[in-house]
Amino acid sequence: MGHPKSINDINAMDYEDFISHFGNAIENCSLIAAAVWRFRPFNDVVHLHEALCSFVDDLPVSVLSPGQEGILRSHPDLAGRVAAAGALTAESTLEQRSAGLSQLTTEERVELTDLNERYRGKFGFPFVVCARQNKKNSIFEGLRARLNNSTEEEVAKGVQEVKKICYLRLLDLVVHEGIESKY
Repeated sequence: MGHPKSINDINAMDYEDFISHFGNAIENCSLIAAAVWRFRPFNDVVHLHEALCSFVDDLPVSVLSPGQEGILRSHPDLAGRVAAAGALTAESTLEQRSAGLSQLTTEERVELTDLNERYRGKFGFPFVVCARQNKKNSIFEGLRARLNNSTEEEVAKGVQEVKKICYLRLLDLVVHEGIESKY
């Protein structure tokens, strides 16, 4: 994770620096940062977030071209194998820790692994939630409830969560003043 930069510095960034700074604003999707670089100059962090979200919204959701599902698949399971191996991105590590997912009991870990596997088995992508806006109890409740949704509902819900995660990550990467939370 880089240090926060002013919007003027961001607008002056070359392509490589922009991708380096924002490449994980949407988990493991530096392609999205690469795509929105050309929309500079940005007015502020909200404008940058809108550009990233517009790119995501324009991705297809059809079975033949599941672009939005691909974004969801780029996320790790919560407290899953990637976390256990210590291989999460720096952002995901902090986010999962803030939700209390790094301090699960053995029983909670077993249940979360089971829920994650059931979710992935049903939908074909991992459960995505903005961990910074939740604690472990609400994550468990949300996972149990969302298992009852349709795939279409879960793609839409997952993408909405991706946008929340992205916005909070941008607030860490862009100097901002007086910006109210969008979520």
